[in-house]
Amino acid sequence: MSRAFVKDSERPDPLPEIPLSEHPNRTTPAGLARQQQRLADLRAVAQTDDASQDELARLAIAREIRWLEARIAAAVVVDPQQQPAGRVAFGARVDLLDEHGNPSSYRIVGEDEADAEHGSVSWVSPLARAVIGAKVGDEVLWRRPAGDLRLEIVAIRYGED
Repeated sequence: MSRAFVKDSERPDPLPEIPLSEHPNRTTPAGLARQQQRLADLRAVAQTDDASQDELARLAIAREIRWLEARIAAAVVVDPQQQPAGRVAFGARVDLLDEHGNPSSYRIVGEDEADAEHGSVSWVSPLARAVIGAKVGDEVLWRRPAGDLRLEIVAIRYGED
């Protein structure tokens, strides 16, 4: 068989870069600190000469380091404590009540901090866009693929989490 059709197992394919968001990298101070710590951890791993680490793992670490460096360099830190009281903005913990009487609570954070399972949504998500600017007692419409849902703003808090 021709070598042209045999994959060279000695050289892994280069990994594609991790995409960077088109949106400004708004982040909380805690979110930036987590990224800085992750970068320091990865740099420490990259500097060790661990023979057990394969080339693909080294490439993945180098790729994540480049991504973190770019995200940190572009970070726009927004301190939730400095946000306007009484209105939903970046960094707010928002308690909601949907039109069926179901309560929920979300914190509006940066894209890299978002984790819906733990109650954090990105500031560019449809949910965050629906509630940003609202105040307690306002009703907003959350446009979502499963169907639009009316939400009432029950409480707005800053500085938690």
